[in-house]
Amino acid sequence: MNFPFVLPTKILMESGVSSKVGEHLKELGIHRVLVVTDPGIKAAGLLTPIYASLEQAGVAFFETDQVKPNPRSEDCNRIAVQYKNTGIEGLVAVGGGSAIDAAKAVAVLMTHEGRIEDYEGENTLKCNPLPLVAIPTTAGTGSEVTFFSVITDTARQYKMSLLDVRLAPTLALLDSELTAKLPRSIAAATGMDALTHAIEAYTGKMSNPISDALALHAIRLISKYLVAAVEERDNNEAREQMLIASLIAGMAFGNADIASVHCISEAIGGMYDTSHGVANSIFLPFVFQHNCDADIYRHSQVAICLGVDPSLSEHDAANAAVDKLFSMIRRLGIPKFSELASVKEGDLTAA
Repeated sequence: MNFPFVLPTKILMESGVSSKVGEHLKELGIHRVLVVTDPGIKAAGLLTPIYASLEQAGVAFFETDQVKPNPRSEDCNRIAVQYKNTGIEGLVAVGGGSAIDAAKAVAVLMTHEGRIEDYEGENTLKCNPLPLVAIPTTAGTGSEVTFFSVITDTARQYKMSLLDVRLAPTLALLDSELTAKLPRSIAAATGMDALTHAIEAYTGKMSNPISDALALHAIRLISKYLVAAVEERDNNEAREQMLIASLIAGMAFGNADIASVHCISEAIGGMYDTSHGVANSIFLPFVFQHNCDADIYRHSQVAICLGVDPSLSEHDAANAAVDKLFSMIRRLGIPKFSELASVKEGDLTAA
């Protein structure tokens, strides 16, 4: 058996570690950064200890807080033009997958000419992007350890992807304190996003033994802790375990790829700007059910990790997993596809 497994990112997990970001930047030799975030993160006050750390360490910083969900190509291009000649030596992304993916794109444009659309595809970079420190505030995307950046090209209503190992953040700081104020709906959708990553990494054809181990453990953790992390906001253990699950699911799918759920949700997201986590949550049970017969063993192993009775036959276990997935999204309050107000039946062929 031959397979690669790549993990360029250094990972530090500690409660409160985000308030030490200045020290870590100094260790990396970075003294001037651009902080990439979104308005919700700023309004929640999550940047205050981070900025205090930067000031204490003598790290100069600029801020852009206008990242939108499903980050847009025009925003990435505009930010890069605005800050390209300011002497920035690195970036700090604070937020969910949108902020981190946007920061990856801006990091590319800081060392490349043109627009981010020019670098769509695999291994299109000509040199290293600026180094990036990722501080996730959701437990879902795993973007803090992946070498993808998914950006919405609004002109084409299409989610394009950049893939290059050099896109991986230099450092990921995992701090469960930052997820304490996460709104219930976002905690639910991002948690299901992580579950989708893990399931598709394990059931997809590009899986390998390392990604399998990571994916299966991520599924176990999410099955055990997601509901508690959503419903018990003071449950630090559940939020911490969900950060770990999201992280290792990102490590898994980053080295094994994703599959049909993401293909559908990215098409829907590009057309309607639907939340990526919500879209994945909606389609996961249906795609899982459709794919079961293609590899009943792997789908039954997912079922066991989801807490299904291991004494069931592989077929019955896989079917029980479908029921479990539907039950999870109902309990978490994920909307049905028909409840997404923007969806029009006539658009489905185009999507």
